[in-house]
Amino acid sequence: MNTSSAHAETAVQSAMGFEWSEKLLTGDARMDHTHQEFADQLAVLLATPPAEQLPLYEAFVAHTVAHFAQEDRWMLATGFTESNCHSDQHAMVLETMQAVVKHYQLGETDIINRMGEALGEWFGQHAQSMDAGLAQHLQSVGFDSATETLADPAAIRNVTVSGCGSVSCS
Repeated sequence: MNTSSAHAETAVQSAMGFEWSEKLLTGDARMDHTHQEFADQLAVLLATPPAEQLPLYEAFVAHTVAHFAQEDRWMLATGFTESNCHSDQHAMVLETMQAVVKHYQLGETDIINRMGEALGEWFGQHAQSMDAGLAQHLQSVGFDSATETLADPAAIRNVTVSGCGSVSCS
């Protein structure tokens, strides 16, 4: 772990009681890398004084938009219906994250910390359920997240997933 990652992990632990650990690994290297970036950015954000957080938060939101779009693409490519609870959860989280900027600009400068703490609580559960299930699904249909290709497109011909893709729902 490099110094930046170690600092970010310490900041996450102290700021919100959330700790990046191997139990959050999904088994998909690209997804896990994106998740580590998410956790690192969140940690840095929460370790930053509120008066300096807005630019970091906006970059964090942009990263999260790309992060969720990546997973949503993978779901569509591997047989998920357009409307599924995993993608719906992504949309709800993003909507809330984007609303925070306006509140911050109106003087509610503690809102970024509150949002960050809530995201830390949410993320662990999301990664261990919905994302871990998605990673298992990707592997089961032969989807390579690095190239975003299916080894055999026929593998999803009869696959229709309308649930969340987690290990606890289909």
